Amino acid sequence: MAGQPLLTVRDLVVEFPTRRGALRVVDGVSLDIAPGEVLGVVGESGAGKSQTGAAIIGLLEPPGRIAGGAVHLEGQRLDTLSGEQWRRVRGRRIGAVFQDPLTSLNPLYTVGRQLTETIRTHLDMTEAQARARARALLGEVGIPAAGERLDAYPHQFSGGMRQRVVIALALCANPRLIIADEPTTALDVSIQAQITALLKRLCRDHGTAVMLITHDMGVIAETADRVAVMYAGRLVETGPVDAVVNRPLHPYTEGLMACIPTMHDRPPRLAQIEGAMPAPRAMPPGCAFHPRCPLAMEPCVSMRPPMVARPPSAAACWVRAPEPEPVS
Repeated sequence: MAGQPLLTVRDLVVEFPTRRGALRVVDGVSLDIAPGEVLGVVGESGAGKSQTGAAIIGLLEPPGRIAGGAVHLEGQRLDTLSGEQWRRVRGRRIGAVFQDPLTSLNPLYTVGRQLTETIRTHLDMTEAQARARARALLGEVGIPAAGERLDAYPHQFSGGMRQRVVIALALCANPRLIIADEPTTALDVSIQAQITALLKRLCRDHGTAVMLITHDMGVIAETADRVAVMYAGRLVETGPVDAVVNRPLHPYTEGLMACIPTMHDRPPRLAQIEGAMPAPRAMPPGCAFHPRCPLAMEPCVSMRPPMVARPPSAAACWVRAPEPEPVS
């Protein structure tokens, strides 16, 4: 997308100190998100997707810490903010939607109270104005009879409706960026489609950027503008969603796509990626994927591949991109 990126992440490193040394769970991740863009971050469980999102929004669980790199939102550096500074940014400029809506909603308060308190924390509004905005937000995210549901408690909503309330909560202060971490995983397929469509519409209508973290390539294909594929804490491929889904460069991305069954071909058995992702403490040298890669060759075993451009995508792979210059 043209113009300056809204979010810029450069060489992000996240570590968890242990008695045996630091465990590196995010290792040199760099990415950009433009205003109004949906960036899908995909990979297996343990790939570092959620830790990347938590680092960006300042919600790493102790003793986790950012050990290297930088995160900028509209030119402001985030990774060096204090706790008080973060409270002014989180909610106001960055919103969050998590997998389980009950972790974001207080069961003791009505959704109307939670929405109005959030609105008044970040925006200069009276109680009546905040309540009117809360009612409008509930209507915008597709909750029927929004005025009546303001006085309902979280347990009185279904799972899909609770997730809509959480999205409304994330939008309270018109944030510039939303981190959505597995927002549809706990929902059935039909509700998943509604939530992903809602995120796309809100992104388009408000100009809000969305970082959509998921392990579901189907959700990515339906929702994202661009895709970032992670493996073992590292970024292995980025590019437009059509290119990554239909013309993947990295063997890991190819493996992910091959695991998805199609309506047309009926193979005798589903494809799978042999082996398992390495633990942070047992990271192999060179390319982290090489023990599972059917195309691995000598450089893969000993040298970590840089991210190199193969327009419109880029990949960190010695096999597929040995020639081009590294991406700056």
